[in-house]
Amino acid sequence: MLVPKKVFFTAGAGSHEDELVSFELALRDAGIERFNLVPVSSIFPPQCEIIGIDDGLRELYPGQVVFCVMSRETSSEEGKKIYASVGAAIPEDSSLHGYLTEYHGEYTGEDVGRKAEESAAFMLETAFGIKPAKTFNVTKVAEVKDYTTVVAAAVFVF
Repeated sequence: MLVPKKVFFTAGAGSHEDELVSFELALRDAGIERFNLVPVSSIFPPQCEIIGIDDGLRELYPGQVVFCVMSRETSSEEGKKIYASVGAAIPEDSSLHGYLTEYHGEYTGEDVGRKAEESAAFMLETAFGIKPAKTFNVTKVAEVKDYTTVVAAAVFVF
């Protein structure tokens, strides 16, 4: 079975006159530019260990196909603020899966990370009838200059 054993969370931002380059710079800021990233849907695997980014990066190799739940937003509207957020809701019973949610868009000052957490918690509660033991988020906000991209990601390690 292809079930991740570990996960780390990261976020980044990048700006450039070229949209694609701004995305690359956001991935660099997040530390995950050297992988072939494959976006997956939003399940936190059962018995998955949350690790730090440095520990996770040590287990991955340049060019490796890496699965992740990623939120991404790009804009060229100078002066506007944008965000990307991944929220998590983890059950106390590690044999159950949890939920991850991705939100992105224009930032207007609201607590977008909290919204992502609350949505993940709602999914967990309605799936299993339980409250999460833990919720958290990783969020990046940036003011747009040229093209600006923000990313937030839960990166899986096998």
